[in-house]
Amino acid sequence: MAMAAAEIEALIRAALPDAEIAITDLAGDGDHYKAVVKSAAFAGKSRVAQHQMVYAALQGRMGGVLHALALETGAKDPA
Repeated sequence: MAMAAAEIEALIRAALPDAEIAITDLAGDGDHYKAVVKSAAFAGKSRVAQHQMVYAALQGRMGGVLHALALETGAKDPA
């Protein structure tokens, strides 16, 4: 069962409204994605904590509907 990139983005955006998000389908199969997520909410948090925030936003779909997600996260530069 595949998951659309737009759905991944919508879930992340719901949890991190200020996020800059870029989703890439790595294999063209809807199961293997890379997500680059930048958010002010990540400021001061470890990389592990940032990834946990993104996984939480996916509401349990990781490892089920969404097979693989390579993550690159970071704090947004202050405006």
